[in-house]
Amino acid sequence: MNTLFDKIWDAHVVQQIEDGPTQLYIDRLYCHEVTSPQAFDGLRERGLPCFRPDKVFCMPDHNTPTHDQDKPIEDPVSRKQVDTLARNASDFGLHHFGMMDPRNGIIHVVGPERGLSLPGMTIVCGDSHTSTHGAMGAVAFGIGTSEVEMVLASQCILQAKPKSMRIRIEGSLSAGVTPKDVALFLMSRLTTSGATGYFVEYAGSVVRDMSMEGRLTLCNLSIEMGARGGFIAPDETTFAYLRGREYAPKGKDWDEAVARWRTLRSGDDAVFDKEYVFSAADIEPMVTYGTNPGMGMAVTGTIPSLDSVPDAGRESFSKSLEYMHFNPGQSLLGTPVDYVFLGACTNGRIEDFRAFASIVRGRHKAPGITAWLVPGSWYVAQQIREEHLDEVLEEAGFALRQPGCSACLAMNDDKIPAGCLAVSTSNRNFEGRQGPGSRTVLASPLTAAAAAVTGVITDPRTLL
Repeated sequence: MNTLFDKIWDAHVVQQIEDGPTQLYIDRLYCHEVTSPQAFDGLRERGLPCFRPDKVFCMPDHNTPTHDQDKPIEDPVSRKQVDTLARNASDFGLHHFGMMDPRNGIIHVVGPERGLSLPGMTIVCGDSHTSTHGAMGAVAFGIGTSEVEMVLASQCILQAKPKSMRIRIEGSLSAGVTPKDVALFLMSRLTTSGATGYFVEYAGSVVRDMSMEGRLTLCNLSIEMGARGGFIAPDETTFAYLRGREYAPKGKDWDEAVARWRTLRSGDDAVFDKEYVFSAADIEPMVTYGTNPGMGMAVTGTIPSLDSVPDAGRESFSKSLEYMHFNPGQSLLGTPVDYVFLGACTNGRIEDFRAFASIVRGRHKAPGITAWLVPGSWYVAQQIREEHLDEVLEEAGFALRQPGCSACLAMNDDKIPAGCLAVSTSNRNFEGRQGPGSRTVLASPLTAAAAAVTGVITDPRTLL
């Protein structure tokens, strides 16, 4: 029997080009301000309208400042990009959730929370972390600017069909271990190229037990293993999350949709091109020590020795540790931290703020720590206030910022200064990713919170 990926893919095939790619129908296109301007210019040059404007949703996120969003953006490049997206959305009659719109936020947070991303869909965006939406039981993946133009013009895309992989994680996660730790663990085992050419289906008891927020985090990081995307079969957790959302089906349409979504699963005899099985018992709170997300270890572990690294990778391994100011065999526990960042499309949801608050409650921000706590959307900010988490954070010496991609990447005001070390809940730790010369340790919201109140890299389990 076919895999779930086969089922969704095959249902969207318009035609198969002989000895070439598949013409695939796309249910939802998301556009942000960074990768879309040239695509819209291409339509203008060819005199084309947007083929199905009701399927396209636009919002700025990468360049938006996380303070004073009611005022003009000071940075001229960011201001131009945000203004250009608003103009393009208006010119082509597209949905646009601009700054200060209560529906605005990071596009990969807003899509699921508004019920725009639904099971069985094909979803694309000019952003690699589009794989996030796979948590809803959708085939979602990032595309390039020329492909954004293709979808705007035709609601279709030309794609080679990826191979299928299933990763099962069995057992139960122990206290202090989060979905972010699961993703960092998988990357440490499979490396950043271990899933190249594959679409990953996550399964097993650990995945079934995850909340939707946790599943969104896991699928978000699929791209960091080299995968084309990652997804999870929809189940009762998915349906409960979607029920009543703004763009989710209503009434009789809801009942019919859920009946259809229940069929979206891989058959018991489905054959995958590759399968892995991991045990939850092997997963601890994780941190990265290098300059790619696959260079990860348990927070209580030590950086690998040079002898344990294959010859072909030793030069880049050494270069990475030199950049991070770390050494082979070193433990990171107790390493002084300068910045803590909670947010991004990886960990900017309400569950992440609950986790952070659970550690800092009754404690106080450590001296010398700069902490940026950035909700993934205005809706998440509203949830934080409704649950009085803002009061917990303020009492501990923290302040909430306004929604946006923030310090995930150096495209707005929130840049980590050169040489400073940040414990970050975002998705990438490349050289300069958070600012020129910045150093990034990726971790979960619990581990970030532990660093924020102790001032050093700390095992969060000691504070639970």
